[in-house]
Amino acid sequence: MADLTSRPDMRDEPALAVAPPREPAAGDGDLPDAAPAPDALLAHESEPREPTTTPSQLRRFIKSRPWVPMHELRRRFGIGGDDDEMTGVDLAGCRIFVGLPPPEAAMLGDLMRQGDVGYELIHDPDCPAIAGVFPMRPVTRP
Repeated sequence: MADLTSRPDMRDEPALAVAPPREPAAGDGDLPDAAPAPDALLAHESEPREPTTTPSQLRRFIKSRPWVPMHELRRRFGIGGDDDEMTGVDLAGCRIFVGLPPPEAAMLGDLMRQGDVGYELIHDPDCPAIAGVFPMRPVTRP
């Protein structure tokens, strides 16, 4: 095995400096933790939130494309929430899950019930969750 110190390109490089561990100061225990307390998270989640879009904006965006995955709706309208957030929507006597927060999921559910938007379910695993949506009615242009 070759000795790394014999290579000319390795000899002149400075050694990496590692900072020594810091001793805790007297007032360090008074600082709040970086992560919020669980009670604060629960209080924040229960607060009602205004939707980031309107039904007409949602309809217009979906109709402008042949198929829209759920993550694209989140990105386009700046919809926050957890990546794994699912909201149940009742359609034709069954419950379908949408990967959007409740206000936007309700809007999408209304568009699906009105027949403006169709949906494709996730195939693996077989579950009633929406993978993407598509327009149902043709766009009429004057």
